[in-house]
Amino acid sequence: MHLYEILAQRVDQWRSQGYPHPDYSTIAEILEWSSNPEGDGFRLRPPQLRALETYWYLRLIENTPHIFDLYRQIFLKQTELLEALGLGHPSIKDYVMDYGLESLLDRIKADDDFVRSFHLEALRETLTLAYPSYILALAMGAGKTVLIGAIYATEFAMALEYPDGPFVQNALVFAPGKTIIESLRELAGTRYDRILPPRLYKPFAASVKLIFTRDGEKDIPVIRQSLFNVIVTNTEKIRIQKETIRKSDLGLLLAPEKEDEARTEIANLRLQAIASLPHLAVFSDEAHHTYGQSLETGLKKVRKTVDYLADKTSVVCVVNTTGTPYYKRQPLKDVVIWYGLSQGIRDGILKEVAGNIQAFSFEGNVEAYLRHVIGDFFKDYGDVSLTDGTPAKLAVYFPQTDDVEALRPAIEAELAELGLPPTLILEHHTKCEKKADFDRFKFKDSPHRLALLVDRGVEGWDVPALFACALARKLKSSNNFVLQAASRCLRQIPGNQVKARIYLSLDNRTILDRQLQETYGETIADLNSTQVQRRRATIYLRKLNIPPLVVRQLVRTVIRKDGMQEPLRLINPQTTYKDTLKKITYTVAEQRATSSLLQQVGDALEIAAVPETVDLYAAAVELAAVYRLDLWAVLEELRRIYGGATEIPLPHLADLALQTEAQTRNYELQEETVEKALALVRPEGFQKSVDEQGAEVYTAEISYPIDRQRLLLSWEEMRTTNQGDFGFHYDPYNFDSNPEKSFFEQMLAHLNLNPDEVEDIYFTGALTTPDKTEFWVDYKGLDDRWHRYTPDFIIRRRDGRCLIVEIKSAQFAAVTQEDLAREERGEAVLTVEGRKAVALRKWERLNPDHLKYQIIYAGEETVAYDQTQTARLFVEGKEIP
Repeated sequence: MHLYEILAQRVDQWRSQGYPHPDYSTIAEILEWSSNPEGDGFRLRPPQLRALETYWYLRLIENTPHIFDLYRQIFLKQTELLEALGLGHPSIKDYVMDYGLESLLDRIKADDDFVRSFHLEALRETLTLAYPSYILALAMGAGKTVLIGAIYATEFAMALEYPDGPFVQNALVFAPGKTIIESLRELAGTRYDRILPPRLYKPFAASVKLIFTRDGEKDIPVIRQSLFNVIVTNTEKIRIQKETIRKSDLGLLLAPEKEDEARTEIANLRLQAIASLPHLAVFSDEAHHTYGQSLETGLKKVRKTVDYLADKTSVVCVVNTTGTPYYKRQPLKDVVIWYGLSQGIRDGILKEVAGNIQAFSFEGNVEAYLRHVIGDFFKDYGDVSLTDGTPAKLAVYFPQTDDVEALRPAIEAELAELGLPPTLILEHHTKCEKKADFDRFKFKDSPHRLALLVDRGVEGWDVPALFACALARKLKSSNNFVLQAASRCLRQIPGNQVKARIYLSLDNRTILDRQLQETYGETIADLNSTQVQRRRATIYLRKLNIPPLVVRQLVRTVIRKDGMQEPLRLINPQTTYKDTLKKITYTVAEQRATSSLLQQVGDALEIAAVPETVDLYAAAVELAAVYRLDLWAVLEELRRIYGGATEIPLPHLADLALQTEAQTRNYELQEETVEKALALVRPEGFQKSVDEQGAEVYTAEISYPIDRQRLLLSWEEMRTTNQGDFGFHYDPYNFDSNPEKSFFEQMLAHLNLNPDEVEDIYFTGALTTPDKTEFWVDYKGLDDRWHRYTPDFIIRRRDGRCLIVEIKSAQFAAVTQEDLAREERGEAVLTVEGRKAVALRKWERLNPDHLKYQIIYAGEETVAYDQTQTARLFVEGKEIP
């Protein structure tokens, strides 16, 4: 197994245990919140969350190991270690048998010919790194940039929680290229409140300083030795190399030799500023630009910069994100998590492209090929648009600007034949810079649908409306350009089920296939056969003015007991402690009674020791703050018992705290029954927009496995039989199981036959977050923490009576019924399902006049008709037996 596969198993186990750590338990609170934050809006995607968990597993459980040390910890047998490192060649194994593993590792580090012969450049780079460095290999569209933000945000939060802990307190985020630096500005808009729980988010937001380097600035605007800085730059601005700068940026005209010195000074000042920051983590977005040590040219510029920083300051670790974790077909050994294109398609993060990669042999007749591409695109995608109305778009990549000039007339001619204007075309390259239009291309208000590009629109270009890419003529094969260009159209958006399409020549197909194998271990055949396994959809709130559910609840509050509190009276604890040392003097002498040569001389002496002290005022402040007392009263009492001393022995403070606590424990737990109006749905928790008619629309995004598509039920599907317009307060309903769907369909049919008694039926089991509903009951889990439970259905009659229905699998029937019986007998409830049921039963007892609760245990794929008897009688206004 690969390293990342074994780590995935270990992280799964750590997650199932609740992310335990003996010293830093807050990490569990952070990861649990990140996986399921309260409220609507952004949340980390599954690959981002898996990567974040893996990172923290390495940081805390494995103690941030060097990657090679990690291999040695996991692959204990030498044969397994050699295979894992790609050293399975028979000649290499023979060398290890003769000279040992350490000799082999030394040779890999020093012998260029040996490394070249066995293609070990990538392994050499791993072995020679002087700091922990990990690669998070995630396919495009998985959100690598936001993942970087999530990592440094959680690091800063842990550093604020544990100031003396081994946590990152500064971050450098860099990557090459101007396009990428634009995408890194996502960090400024990342929803960190959806990554960190509220109590940790507030101090993080107050502390973090996000800094972007600017052209022409000689230095970085950061305070040396300061904390919680995030410096975002690209390698052109931060590197061990002289930098090209316009004279106007220097602020003065210089002689050539002085100008050269100024360039060097600028680079050094920036590096010195970063090197002054303690506890630094370095993040390299698109890390395939960092890795790849060539024997001929040496280290890449990014690696030189990281090595420099590691030598000058305390680099905690280096985190590299990339979608291409290979170097010359050699898999990089630093990969700790892998998420490829095919997996992204299966999870619905990327558009499906199965059966839609088209290769052409046009033998130089490029005009005919491009005219076909344009016609085919507008035939199949002309009417396709995103949910916000942005029309589908096409990007055509050319090898040279002369090709665009020569072939644009053919494209315009095809558009004219289709009755479309040439203004749909956006041309962007070195001879025709249209950066503003290029940046606007992704938005709905852009007038362009067709982009003609040369060396533009690859890494970091995020256009969800891009449904097709075409490669005109043979493109350069270096730097994965064909792969980067061809895969631009794969970025997915919620609600889309239209496949993407890739047009290319046969020679480009060969290059694309090779680059897929080199970077993902996949082929075009793999992509052509990969089907979506998850989909995202948008739900719409249909009914806004739903009356709240009024229930009586038992509320427990801690209150101060009635009566005047006695004045604080403390006793000086000086007799409790012996602030002395015992001194015994020995001499060396031979003794007949014992073999010991040390003989005591004289009596033991007691020497008074000077105890550690604390300021009297500081002690009063601490006691008053902890026990919510008047500061001056506490200070006066301390002065009384210490006779006006300005300092007290530090060991006394614990005893004084115990005395204070004993005299201030005047609180009691009070229970009272109160009425609460619970909103079944909260429109403010949905995303609000205005449609073309000017009406307000409330929406939210959901994600579901494709095999659960059948569990979605829309209002439109039931419109003809649902004459009373029951249910569907949001549309579509996304049921968790077929029995839930079966119960709803049966009740809908019965409601339309008996519409007079019932106000409505609501499926509530899928809207569970506090921003979207107030309908839940609290129960204490087996972990002794409080959790929320939202039942599946509410049926409300016009007389105000409500029936709450929960659909459960029959496998829970025995344990739940036993737990309910245990609760009746006053015994402990043993299961989570039982505790949920008990919590709802308590509601029912507090509201006997208008609330009923029923659990239906479904043994099959549907709810049996007999099992709906209670609900049917309730709908008809009859007494429930």
